[in-house]
Amino acid sequence: MNLRDRLRGLLVRLYARRVEGHLDHTQVPKHIGVIVDGSRRWAKAAGSTPVDGHRAGAEKIEEFLGWCTETDVEVVTLWLLSTDNFNRPPQELGPLLGIIEDVVRTLAADGRWRVHHVGTPDLLPSPMQTALKEAEEATAHVDGILVNVAIGYGGRQEIADAVRSMLLDAQEKGTSIEELAEAVDIDMIGRHLYTGDQPDPDLVIRTSGEQRLSGFMLWQTAHSEYYFCEVFWPAFRKVDFLRALRDYAARHRRYGG
Repeated sequence: MNLRDRLRGLLVRLYARRVEGHLDHTQVPKHIGVIVDGSRRWAKAAGSTPVDGHRAGAEKIEEFLGWCTETDVEVVTLWLLSTDNFNRPPQELGPLLGIIEDVVRTLAADGRWRVHHVGTPDLLPSPMQTALKEAEEATAHVDGILVNVAIGYGGRQEIADAVRSMLLDAQEKGTSIEELAEAVDIDMIGRHLYTGDQPDPDLVIRTSGEQRLSGFMLWQTAHSEYYFCEVFWPAFRKVDFLRALRDYAARHRRYGG
């Protein structure tokens, strides 16, 4: 690293400390959703392979969760693999699934976070299903950030699964279709989502400069604030995170009022 890069790094760290020093922890979002985007483009820009980009993105996750711990965030949802991602070439998808499985096991072994899967388990290979089940069981007692790992996740699929769950629950209780139709409301549907007992995201961060949700938590983000960052996920820095929190704190959430 040359002198210019070292000086730039020092200035960024000093700036991050300044932003953090002015951060009002009472205004920090309690639930942050993150669309971790741009790993392949980061790799391409660096002259590396997509798999190298996914590995670099995986290495960023623990660092990011450490920042969340420092700023009193309570729930984080990380979108690691969408239902659409299963359409990627086998030579990329296979290693990607392995990298994500390693992420799940690493988060569980760390001991600071409670891991919870959101997504459709049936879409995932057996080793991944096993890793997720073991991670949830091993961290169920942890009194730290609840980390939702969205793997095999799609927003429309989640709503379809919620409706299916609601119908099966009604059948088990002997509720007729007419009675169910009369009882259905927003709260009932919400209880059957993957995140049924959790608060909705206050803030959604998407890296890589793309300005769309791509199906991320379509139901839960109805009143969320959004922060779109130009930086690719592997290059996401603490100062970028703090800027997102500062931007969120400056907004006035009126929920239609």
